[in-house]
Amino acid sequence: MVMAYHPPKSRDEAVATDRHDILAHAREAFDMEGGLVYLVGHSLGPATHNALDALHQAAHYDWRRGLVRSWNTADWFTLAKRTGGQLARLVGAKPAEIMIADSVSANLYKLASAAGSLAASSDLIVEEDEFPTDQYVIEALAGMSGVTFHRAAPGEGLGKLAETGGVLVHSLINYRTGALRDMAAAEKIAADCGGVIVWDLSHATGVVDVSLSKAGARLAAGCTYKYLNGGPGAPSFLYVRKDLTGKLESPLPGWMGHARPFAFEATYTPAEDITRFANGTPPILSLAALSGALEAFEALDISLVVAKAQALGDLVTRRAGELGLDIRSPLDASKRGGHVSFAHPNAHEIVRALAARNILADFRAPDTIRFGLSPLFLRFIDVWDAMDALADILETKSWDKDEYRKRAAVT
Repeated sequence: MVMAYHPPKSRDEAVATDRHDILAHAREAFDMEGGLVYLVGHSLGPATHNALDALHQAAHYDWRRGLVRSWNTADWFTLAKRTGGQLARLVGAKPAEIMIADSVSANLYKLASAAGSLAASSDLIVEEDEFPTDQYVIEALAGMSGVTFHRAAPGEGLGKLAETGGVLVHSLINYRTGALRDMAAAEKIAADCGGVIVWDLSHATGVVDVSLSKAGARLAAGCTYKYLNGGPGAPSFLYVRKDLTGKLESPLPGWMGHARPFAFEATYTPAEDITRFANGTPPILSLAALSGALEAFEALDISLVVAKAQALGDLVTRRAGELGLDIRSPLDASKRGGHVSFAHPNAHEIVRALAARNILADFRAPDTIRFGLSPLFLRFIDVWDAMDALADILETKSWDKDEYRKRAAVT
């Protein structure tokens, strides 16, 4: 039975909720600065002790001492595939259906290109409020392939898919609003029209119940540095339903995707399994850190993670509503991912003012504040105090300082 989380209505209730939280122990896995309230786990997850230990082992022993021998002695050669197996449970897939490789951009390109052989038409579709990378990649692929490109209006991508029977790149969770899409319903539309959906799971994995197999999903990619805490620039993952693996060809055949990479053959023969979507030499240090980070999820019931994320989100939306903020995220927790967004004309300055109080939140131009609510390390008291600080900043207008108007290269 899933624990029922209820968003607290007072600071004392927040303390009591944390005291009885069945996930409270998960916070111990993280190596975090004391006193910091970290509300950007949806952008870059914090380091876990196991991730840092695995990175230390890979760098100081396997690389420093083992050197090239570690491809065999430390089993570096299969690390990408083994780490994919660790991740599979979190997206509702079989271990053999997940491969860690490259970046989200590269994997979306590979999968969208390969998906053309499954679709009724070659049209490529993306919505105009999709994450910029997804738009750039799909438009460029359409241009290089000479196929029709559709940039659909927000919410109309599935309609365009039903009309064309093409390939739609679609995020399970909208990066701005946190709106959660119905994967099973979307896949039914795709099946009925002969179209194919390539899912972007970047803002979903590790915080919502992603059920790829159950929903009938065929192709997906996502990042590992957000809720999975894999580290800055951690490699991406891709999913191909097992029965389709041998039917699809990667447009970027690399030597690590070859059936016999160390035969060094002149012509390409793809591996029979999902390894065929690998390209170059895998980033071992990043993979080691990711593998260590995923250990934080091994004993956790994902339904508990989802329930806590929803309750944390309900706390933010309720209090943001009381402050009169323009909430851009669904109020229904079942239709929302792990972050809550609200708008303010001085959003950048407010985020800077929060940072001055050791509360890190997220700004997205032109006017969006995002609170990422990672259930593994965030407590209800953290979020309650962050909302108190936000209320004070808005009431006193302490955000109105020249120093807060200066923008760094990364916002």
